[in-house]
Order: sequence, then structure tokens, then C-alpha cells
Amino acid sequence: QVQLVESGGGLVQAGGSLRLSCAASGRTFSNYITGWLRQAPGKEREFVAAINRSGGVTYYGDSVKGRFTISRDNPKNTVYLQMTSLKPEDTAVYYCAADSSSCLGYVCYARRDWGYWGQGVQVTVSS
Repeated sequence: QVQLVESGGGLVQAGGSLRLSCAASGRTFSNYITGWLRQAPGKEREFVAAINRSGGVTYYGDSVKGRFTISRDNPKNTVYLQMTSLKPEDTAVYYCAADSSSCLGYVCYARRDWGYWGQGVQVTVSS
């Protein structure tokens, strides 16, 4: 079992940047694929980004491609989401997720039924 704690959210103006962090504890972090998902009020949960165990392969949702970057530091048990060129429509609660199962390809990650979730962190982008 792994526990996930997000940090780094807040209020930012459109065009600005934020970096979210997700600290993991428990089992060996490098055994888990990880991802970021978000949910805005009244909307369905949306896949944002994911990264494989080694950090060598990443996937992004269409709405954030080219603006967000996911990365991980396995010795530090942490995954990051660097968000740039933020837009008001990026406003949401962002969740870190992890899973011990293997995954291959964008569809697998985007539709993943993640086994472990953080508590979420609010990101608000003002216009």
C-alpha cells in the first residue's frame, strides 16, 4: 500500500505557472505507475498526465499537452506536475494517483482505474 499527499496548489493568474508535488510513502515508490487527474465543479474527472515506473515514458491529456510536464524522482518518492501557461479552465481539484499494475500505451493510462489516490489539491486560475 502507498499513501499519497499532494501540495503546491493555490491561486494564480492566467498565463502563470504552478508546480504540484505528490509525496509518496509506504511501499517502494518505483514499483508504481503514477498520474495526475483533475475534477472541476460539475464536471467529470479528467485525465491530465501519467508517467511510467522509471519516468521514461509520459502521457498527457489533449487539453494540457504542451503546457504541463509530469516527472518523478524515485529516490525522493515524489512525482511532480509542472503547469505553465495556465488558463481559467484549468481550475480544478488535482489528484495524484498511483497503481502497482502494469500499463502500456496512452489508453491504458488515461482510462486507468487507479488503486491509490491523494486527498487532492485546489488549483484556481483567475482571468
